[in-house]
Amino acid sequence: MSGTGDILKAVGEFGLFQKWLVLLTLFPCLSVAFHQFCQLFMVPHVPYHCDTSWIRAIGPNLTEEEQLNLTLPRDANGAYEQCSMYSPVDWDLGSIVAYGLNATEKCSSGWVYPSAPPPSLLTEFDLVCDRKDLNDISQSIYMAGLFIGAMIFGPLSDRIGRRPVILISVFLQGLFGVGIAFVPHFYVYMAFRCVVGASVSGITMTLLALATEWVGVSSRPKAVLISHCAFAIGQMVLAGLSYGIRNWRLLEIAGSAPIFGFFFFIRVLPESARWLVTKGRIEEAKKVLQKAAATNKHSIPPALLEQLKPEKQTKSGGILDLCRKKQLRKVTSVMSYAWFANSLAYYGLSLNVTNFGLDIYLTQLAFGAVEIPARVGCIFMLQWFGRKKTQAVLLLLSGLVCLIITGIPEEQPVVTTALAIIGKFTTSASFSTSYVYSAELFPTVARQTGLGLCSMSARVAAIMAPLIRLLGQFHRAIPMAIFGSAAVVGALLCVLLPETCGTDLPDDTGHGHSAAEVYGNANSSSGKGHMTGKDGGQDNECTKTTHF
Repeated sequence: MSGTGDILKAVGEFGLFQKWLVLLTLFPCLSVAFHQFCQLFMVPHVPYHCDTSWIRAIGPNLTEEEQLNLTLPRDANGAYEQCSMYSPVDWDLGSIVAYGLNATEKCSSGWVYPSAPPPSLLTEFDLVCDRKDLNDISQSIYMAGLFIGAMIFGPLSDRIGRRPVILISVFLQGLFGVGIAFVPHFYVYMAFRCVVGASVSGITMTLLALATEWVGVSSRPKAVLISHCAFAIGQMVLAGLSYGIRNWRLLEIAGSAPIFGFFFFIRVLPESARWLVTKGRIEEAKKVLQKAAATNKHSIPPALLEQLKPEKQTKSGGILDLCRKKQLRKVTSVMSYAWFANSLAYYGLSLNVTNFGLDIYLTQLAFGAVEIPARVGCIFMLQWFGRKKTQAVLLLLSGLVCLIITGIPEEQPVVTTALAIIGKFTTSASFSTSYVYSAELFPTVARQTGLGLCSMSARVAAIMAPLIRLLGQFHRAIPMAIFGSAAVVGALLCVLLPETCGTDLPDDTGHGHSAAEVYGNANSSSGKGHMTGKDGGQDNECTKTTHF
C-alpha cells in the first residue's frame, strides 16, 4: 500500500493549498470560455452587395444609387440582390441606361459593405454568399481541435506529468490565439483555431485531473462546480469584451494575450503527488506533500510519510469490459448518447446566439449568467430527486424548448430569446448532472474508460452542431428540430438507467455477478448507502443535506 490517500488526508482535503490551486485553475477557464464562443461576435450581420465598380470606368459621375440601380438586379421584395450582379458589358453609358442589362452572374469582383463596419471576419474574408458556410465549418474545425487535443494531451499527461502538459497547452493557446490576430487568409485562421481548440482541451482536462488528485473526495464536486461557474463568468466577460472591442483582430489579442500571465504562477503550480508516486518519484512526492501540508498548517507524521511507496498499477477495465456485460452495455450506450444529445442541444443553442433576434451582447450576457444558477441548482436537484429523474427531466426540458422554438415566428424575438435562455439553463444543469451520474454508473476499474467514451460522444456532437446549423438554409426550423429531437430521445432512454442515489456501486465490472449485484437495488435502498471503490470511497449519500 502506497499510503497516498492517508497522507493526503493528513495534508488536508480542502485546505488553503487546495483552495489556491482551484483558484489558479479559474484563470484558464475564463480564457477557455472566450475561445469557445468568440467567433460568434467576429461575424456580425451587415449589409453587403457585389462590387460593381466596373461601371465607374464609363460613368465616373454616377451617384452610388444610380450605380447600384444599373448594375444590380432586385429580389422579389424590391431589394438589391446580395450575391448576384448584371454581367459587365462593353457598351457606353447611354446604351446601358437606354436598354438596361439582363444577363446576371455571381459576384466576380468581391463585395462592398456600404455601412463601413469595423473589421470583422465577415468583411475581411468575405464570408458571404458561397463562402458563408465557412463560418460554421470553422466552428466545427475548432471543435475537432478539442477532440484531437483530448486524444493527445490525455495520454501525454499520464506520461510526462500534469504540470508540463498544462504549461505546454497554455503556451500553445497563447501563441496561436494571438497569432490568429495576424493571419492573412481564412484557411490559416481555421488551422490556428484547430490548434487553439486542442490546447483548450489539454488545459481543461489536465487542470481538472490535477485538481481532482489534490482535492479530497468530499470536496471534488465543489471544485468542479467552481470551475463550471468560472466558465459561465467567462462567457459574461466575453459579452462585455466583444461589446467594447469591435475590431476582431484586437478582440482576439485582448482575449488571448492574458493567458501568458499564467506563466507568472509557474513556480506555485504543483505537480500531482499521486502521479509522482505512480512513476516511482517518491522523494519529489514527499517534498510536494510536505509543502502542501505546511501551506495548510498541517503536519505529516514521519512514520506515515515513510510508508509512501510506488503504487502498483491496477488493471483498468477497457472498452471490451464495458461491452461484455448486458447491464454495462446498456449503461454505456445510453449515457454516451445522453452526453451526445446534451452537447448537441447545448452548442445548438449557444452557437445560435446571433439568430434569436435580440441584441447579441445582452443575449450572450444572459446565456453566461443563467449557467451559474443552473450549475448550483443541479446540486440540490440531484439530492432531492435523485440522479435518474434529474437527468431525464432536464434533457426532456432541453429538447422541448428547442422544439417549441421551431414554432415561434421570427417576428417574436423576445419569446424566442427567453425560451433559448431557459434551454441554456436546462442544458447546463443537465451537463453538470451527467458528470456526477456517469461517475457513479461506471464501476471503479472502468470508470475512466466509460467517462472517456461519454466525453468523446460529447465532442463528436460539438463538431456536428455547427454543421447541422447549415441545414437552416433549407428551412430555419430544421436545426432546432434536430437538436430538440435528439435531447427528447436521450431523456426517454435515461428511463432505462438504474438509480445510483443511495446505492453501493461495485469496484469491478461484475464478472460472475448479476446486473442487480453490479448496481445494487435502488428500489430497496434506504437512502443511506454510499459508493465505495478504489478511488477513495466517494460519498454517494442521497439526502437533502448536500455535501457539495
